[in-house]
Formats: sequence, C-alpha cells, structure tokens
Amino acid sequence: METIKLKGHIGTDGILQIQTSTNLKDTSVEVVMVVQPLSNAKAALSEEDEARYNAWGKPITKKSISNAITRMQQLRQKVALDKASIRSMIEEGRRF
Repeated sequence: METIKLKGHIGTDGILQIQTSTNLKDTSVEVVMVVQPLSNAKAALSEEDEARYNAWGKPITKKSISNAITRMQQLRQKVALDKASIRSMIEEGRRF
C-alpha cells in the first residue's frame, strides 16, 4: 500500500484534477480520496513555501535542479557531434 498526500486546487468549474505517478503498473487499485478545504492561513501560503514534486513524486529542490542540469550538460558533451560529422550525415541522407 502506498500513501500519497497532495495539495490541489479546485477551479471555478468544480473539477479537481490529480496527476501522479506510482510504482504500480498494469494492475487494479483501490483509491481512497479525502477532500478537505484548507484554512485561509494554509491556503495563503506562497508557491515558494509549498513543496513541489516532479512527475515521479520526488520533491523538487534547488539541489535536484542543479544536479539535473549538470547531468544534461554532461550528456550533451558525451553525445555531441562535430560539424564535419553532421555535414557528412546530411550528405549521406541526400543520396537516398
């Protein structure tokens, strides 16, 4: 059993949209949802004070964002092609 606590906002249309990921795949599940209005004090928190999560349910922090940027830069250097290689690929593609 997995417990996930989320905060959301119900729009003027009265619809609450929830998107989250789990480790479960291709299985039937039972979902229990409790909707409880927040007090004005809690609702007034700025977005900076609220925890934010990525698509995998992990918290987003400045450190996690820095790590992700560093990994992307390393990957870009690892798979980078020089201009001559790109030109030769274009020419090869034109032959067909």
